[in-house]
Amino acid sequence: MAAAEEDLAVDTILLAFAADPMARWTWPNAHQYLAAMPRMIGAFGSSAFSNGSAFCTDGYAGTALWLPPGVHSDEEGLGAVLESTVAPSLAPQTTVIFEQMATYHPKEPHWYLPLIGVDPAYQGEGHGDALMVHALARCDRDHAPAYLESSNPRNIPFYRRYGFEPLGAIQAGSSPTLVPMLRPPH
Repeated sequence: MAAAEEDLAVDTILLAFAADPMARWTWPNAHQYLAAMPRMIGAFGSSAFSNGSAFCTDGYAGTALWLPPGVHSDEEGLGAVLESTVAPSLAPQTTVIFEQMATYHPKEPHWYLPLIGVDPAYQGEGHGDALMVHALARCDRDHAPAYLESSNPRNIPFYRRYGFEPLGAIQAGSSPTLVPMLRPPH
């Protein structure tokens, strides 16, 4: 994907997460969110671009950033984004959330979905389904599990339709709950 295409994919995720409970708890004001979230997307999922595992539907209506087995988010970049953008009162809670997230990640090789989103103007048209079908076929070809954390309770039934099962709950202080979910290979 060319840099301009990467920007279009990031813009889709930025729009998709504009009302996300965890993103907006982290950055409650619009200007905070718009300044921080693109950097967060970059640190969390940009390895998908360089590994050929960023998938988009036509017109960039939907984007999924998958990290293949052995590929990780930019931990240093994530820390820098959080340290420079999160309110000091929330910083300890965000640290605990990321610590809890690490405990749920599978130890065996797996595909990780840090970010998936559909532009709100195109939600309900099958873009999320198309992204999941495409990526999960690849997971199954690799005989690898798929893992994600759902930051929005409304999305849990969607993920369950594709075989993801909740593993627990991640929550700290006043934060919303993240739900780690795992799908065994089919």
